[in-house]
Amino acid sequence: MPIDATQPYDDANIFARILRGEIPAKRVYEDAFALAFHDIAPQAPVHVLVIPKGAYVSWDDFSARAPDAEIAGFVRAVGHVAREHGLVEPGYRLLANVGGHGGQEVPHLHVHLFGGVPLGPMLSR
Repeated sequence: MPIDATQPYDDANIFARILRGEIPAKRVYEDAFALAFHDIAPQAPVHVLVIPKGAYVSWDDFSARAPDAEIAGFVRAVGHVAREHGLVEPGYRLLANVGGHGGQEVPHLHVHLFGGVPLGPMLSR
């Protein structure tokens, strides 16, 4: 169910639990700022989620409150994962759902990194 991206952070959300090691995840990258792991219901041959380690509900929350070093670290982690999965060439899609209208389902900022096949148009026409 889509969430309200302005709600307070819920530390019981599934990604917070993955960060604490309470729920297993197939991790592909981790550093001081971010964790990346395979989606449990992949929508493409490569479907990796990248999340910041800080408690941020959405992209808006993250961009307003995160320190510059944390923002830079998260963006660099996304780039690292794309390179490590060989997606820079031929290309990939990066998607962040925000709030109810954007289809965000987990109240922890995350980006989906899709690749491995031509992905077609972003939205149905």
